Amino acid sequence: MHNYLRAAYYLASMMRRAYWNRKRLTDYQNKKVREIVRYAYETVPFYHEKFDRLGVKTAEIKTVEDLDRLPILTKTEIKENSAKMISAEYDIKKLRTISTSGSTGQPLSVYITRKEDEFRKAKHLRANIAVGQKFQDRWVIITSPYRAKEVTTLQHVLGIYAFTPVSVFDDVTKQISDIEKMKPNVLDGYSSSLLLLAKEVEKRGIDTIKPRFVIGGAEMISDSSRAFIEKTFNVPFYDQYACIELERLAWQCPEKKGYHIDADSLILQFVDKDGEEVAAEERGEVVCTSLFNCAMPLIRYAVGDVGVASEDHDCPCKRTFPLMKLLEGRKDSFVVLPDGRVFSPHAFCLLMESLEFYNNIDHYRIIQRKTDLFDFYIKTNQISIGQESMKKELVRHFEDALNVSANDITFDVKFVESIPFDRSGKLSTVVSELKQAS
Repeated sequence: MHNYLRAAYYLASMMRRAYWNRKRLTDYQNKKVREIVRYAYETVPFYHEKFDRLGVKTAEIKTVEDLDRLPILTKTEIKENSAKMISAEYDIKKLRTISTSGSTGQPLSVYITRKEDEFRKAKHLRANIAVGQKFQDRWVIITSPYRAKEVTTLQHVLGIYAFTPVSVFDDVTKQISDIEKMKPNVLDGYSSSLLLLAKEVEKRGIDTIKPRFVIGGAEMISDSSRAFIEKTFNVPFYDQYACIELERLAWQCPEKKGYHIDADSLILQFVDKDGEEVAAEERGEVVCTSLFNCAMPLIRYAVGDVGVASEDHDCPCKRTFPLMKLLEGRKDSFVVLPDGRVFSPHAFCLLMESLEFYNNIDHYRIIQRKTDLFDFYIKTNQISIGQESMKKELVRHFEDALNVSANDITFDVKFVESIPFDRSGKLSTVVSELKQAS
């Protein structure tokens, strides 16, 4: 049974901490870092063995900066040492299991206590409340239908932050019908699903879906796609960044100056291939240390994404949490060309958007099979141009932009009726099947 008073306390505390002055926030982070590192060493076999093997002295980890002395934690390590990563204070059979979708090819499970579950839910709500969500808003999320069980009976009865799921696996026509009936104040969901919905709504001239704002997340979409969603629904679109292992990581406030990092519940670092922090405005792999996971501590965990830290952390909203500037995509989605050049998935989205016939494309997906082989899956709308002409233009466009020839790279263009979702229900736009070096 959920402890609603405790969850309310967590939320109220989080709302206040977002406005703490920088020194108070830093002192709080340093205290939490010392506590979680010491706790992990004393109660978690995995960390005890690993720190001893590497000669790590927990007494020397006193501040956030000292985390750099600790090794990076990988998904592979978690999968191979799952049982040993649980604190001795907990019985794994009594913990809640949260499993990732495995979209990276490495599905894994993490374990949390009931208190930690309530903390996660409060952290999620803080980001939504920051952009204007009210406690009795009609909140609709395009997501997995299995998430319905996350809303308790009491929430449903009182209508307090109770979301209603619309299945991401349903046909968009049914999604539109369901959403029209629900009349949401807040429309939420996977960003790609919201984009597909917006395209269908715009195509049909539907004006019956009128949320106050839209919240997207779970995957990267381009700036132009965000703008399209905003234009279609005539409301703001707010982006959020999260991973299943740690819940919300960063989020946009109404100022949209960047993504506020949840700095009171985690330490988010951007590191190079050697695990060293990169400078602000430089691309780096996202590494997180949770300050609230005790049942299964995650310290310097590489979540698999690449992003850019902002140099400027002053936001007009007056929240003092540091800002991240940009999420460039999953590390395993970065494209590597035969000559060694590396591109973020965002770069390939921009190339698609600059196509002469881009407006004739409903949706697309690019999969890199080999360094010299790309499959393009294109779903078109009603067009006057032939598919062969479109294919030639697309291939020419990418060859010119990337300065390659047909002898260097094959761009195989396939026109399809529909593009399948990932197992998680996401619709990743750019996917690389290469094993990334960094």
